[in-house]
Amino acid sequence: QVQLVESGGGLVQPGGSLRLSCAASGSIYTIYSMGWYRQAPGNQREMVAGITKSDVTNYEDSVKGRFTISRDYAKNTLYLQMNSLKPEDTAVYYCGADVSSEERRRYYLWGQGTQVTVSS
Repeated sequence: QVQLVESGGGLVQPGGSLRLSCAASGSIYTIYSMGWYRQAPGNQREMVAGITKSDVTNYEDSVKGRFTISRDYAKNTLYLQMNSLKPEDTAVYYCGADVSSEERRRYYLWGQGTQVTVSS
């Protein structure tokens, strides 16, 4: 069984920075694309940033130039560096991954989420 565990959320003032991490563990055969998503109260979950196995990245327009997604293949860990944070970035942030387990089952997996609050 594969699981994703996020960390790094918290309370930050506008203009501040946070770095989120998402560690994958368990019976992993391979991880294809990964991404960060967020969901604010009353809103649908939206993709913030994604990265393919070839390190091709894409970003939601509102975070371009402020957020950077990266992954460490040796550690099976995904990161999201968030700079110049704004109150509208406040949400629960989720990590998602397209994984294949050692049993060759392929599925999209979600982490439990981590709260990011941007407020003065």
